[in-house]
Amino acid sequence: MAVGVVTKYSVKGMDCASCATKIETAVKRIDGATGIKVGLHTETLSVNLADEEAGAKVEKAVRDLGYNIAPLGAPGQAGAKGTAGDDDHGDHPDHAKPIEGAWWESSKGILVIATGVMIALAYVERNLLPYGSQFVFLAAAAVGTYPVAKRALSALRTGSFFTIEMLMTIAVVGALVIQATEEAALVVFLFAVGELLEGIAAGRARSGIKALAQIAPKTAMLETENGLVETPIERIAIGSIVVVRPGDRVPADGIIASGTSSVDESALTGESMPKTKEEGDIVLAGSINTEAVLRVKVEKPAADNLISRVVRLVEEAADSKAPAQRFIDQFARWYMPMICLVAIAVAIGPPILWQQPWDTWIYRALALLLIGCPCALVISTPASIASALAAGARHGLLVKGGGVLESIGKVKHIAFDKTGTLTEGKPKVTDVVLLGSASVGDLLRLAAAVESGSSHPLATAIIAEANARNIAFQPGGSQAMPGKGIAGRTEGQMITIGAAARLNVTDQNVLEQASKLEGEGKSVSVVLSGKQPIGLIALRDEPRADAIAGIKLIRALGVVPIMLTGDNRANAEAVGKIVGMEVRAELLPEDKLAIIKQMSSNGGGIAKVGDGINDAPALAAATVGIAMGSGTDMALEAADAAVLNNKVTDVADLIKLSRRTMTVVRQNVAIALGLKAVFLVTTVIGLTGLWIAILADTGATVLVTANALRLLRKI
Repeated sequence: MAVGVVTKYSVKGMDCASCATKIETAVKRIDGATGIKVGLHTETLSVNLADEEAGAKVEKAVRDLGYNIAPLGAPGQAGAKGTAGDDDHGDHPDHAKPIEGAWWESSKGILVIATGVMIALAYVERNLLPYGSQFVFLAAAAVGTYPVAKRALSALRTGSFFTIEMLMTIAVVGALVIQATEEAALVVFLFAVGELLEGIAAGRARSGIKALAQIAPKTAMLETENGLVETPIERIAIGSIVVVRPGDRVPADGIIASGTSSVDESALTGESMPKTKEEGDIVLAGSINTEAVLRVKVEKPAADNLISRVVRLVEEAADSKAPAQRFIDQFARWYMPMICLVAIAVAIGPPILWQQPWDTWIYRALALLLIGCPCALVISTPASIASALAAGARHGLLVKGGGVLESIGKVKHIAFDKTGTLTEGKPKVTDVVLLGSASVGDLLRLAAAVESGSSHPLATAIIAEANARNIAFQPGGSQAMPGKGIAGRTEGQMITIGAAARLNVTDQNVLEQASKLEGEGKSVSVVLSGKQPIGLIALRDEPRADAIAGIKLIRALGVVPIMLTGDNRANAEAVGKIVGMEVRAELLPEDKLAIIKQMSSNGGGIAKVGDGINDAPALAAATVGIAMGSGTDMALEAADAAVLNNKVTDVADLIKLSRRTMTVVRQNVAIALGLKAVFLVTTVIGLTGLWIAILADTGATVLVTANALRLLRKI
């Protein structure tokens, strides 16, 4: 155990926010334990320990509350089968282990079955020995209440008085005192059923995040001197070669050393169609090789591949609190004491003031304690946020926290970078203009032959166009002409390629056609054979295939898009005209930052979408910064969210996901508070009793959790 640094524990058994609160309250009381952070959805506890004694106290305090705790990486940590009593420290009940496998094999399931059978026997016995049935009801209540009361006392010792366990214990004991043994047994049974359902729901809510971590394989076929050896991925060094067979998942982020195949990245980015990958292309851990054998050079360790980074960010985000959740948490802190005061007033007020029967009003007060439990209200927001974050990550939408998710849906403007964000980030041939007798094929063949000796982006684009048209060319010798272009001899001709003005071309027709294309935001190169112009090749960084559709979707959502770019005005305005948005061009990074700050100050919020280092300041300053997945690491770090599939339509999906999530949050709050309001009234006037109260509380918790899980289905 590390001392003086943050130690991270796995904590099994947290169903709702009140569980996390109890643990946090208990650990805060321990000397030498600081910087406490409880992750409900990640089932973790992070704490800075002053010494080993503090660590031992932390583990004991958490176990005393009924949770299973182990340092991450130690035997018996998350995922180990069994109850909290399975480790060496032992004798505490499995409070809330998420249900894995058959529910009836869990401790919660066994408790439900045991109390249910005892209550059924009591009803049977009532017909045979009416007085004897009361003892069976009493036994059922005792069996079901014991673990609850034990947890209540542990929480009380660690400073948590207003817990559902304490309210349950008071209600059941009170019911037994006024001889309502049948109701006490039913309350215990329904509470056990509720905890069972909450455990199942908690497991499902976490499964969306946990499923991400299972995408990447645990082993890889490593090339060694002795042939292929199946090796755990964490033992494979950077630079090693792994072989990925058809149908296998890529085990690590890397670069294809040899081979060509289609790769399915849908699990990572949501992109439905496989992409053809060849030597030199990047492949990501978790993607599926669909056609042929690939040899992949490992570029990143398992702990730092894209999947691992996404899982870490989603886990951290799931446990960060959105403003709505923080408000509800604060509300719950004074709500519980208020309910207790109301219950006391109901218990003693009518009997003292109006000589009403004590049993009647104590009974109603006990029911009030149960109906007043805020579990459904407290879980309404975090369950929704966690489901939305997991759903987004499965579709290539990464959001770094509930607060960010809440903010995205409220923005009024979205500022886009141009190059690499609205466009592909690399030029493509858009026009081939013939100026002589040469055909399009002849022109591209000659140009590609000369450009084959250059790595300039324009040269790469011309070669790519020739290849796309299946035009064969013979690479020839060439020489760069700094500031002018490139020249080389091929097929017995001296071919020169460059800007017309820089090559001193005086033909007015050539200059006019070049000027017209340049006015459309294109880079234009003239191709000369000797000194005779034989054609023009125009190139431009074209908008992404989905850019027009993406901007339309964003406008339909009531958000105004704007382009902020450092590119020249002609290029920027040409792209802006195609996609349909206002353009501000020739901006330095500080200019973008100033515009973002100015638009933010006008109210309504602004999102910034970019991919480069120069976008990082504006991404950080915006209400929400959104990075393209292909962007630089600095942009991804500075951003609050990322669209891993590099689609402009994904930005619109982020807004829709945010708005759907907040709609579900509002629905959940309305369900939780609405049901409580109804049953608080019916309980006070005597229409509903103890077992209805606990059923309503459990039902509300299950309803809001089920509603939150709807977010996992689609974006």
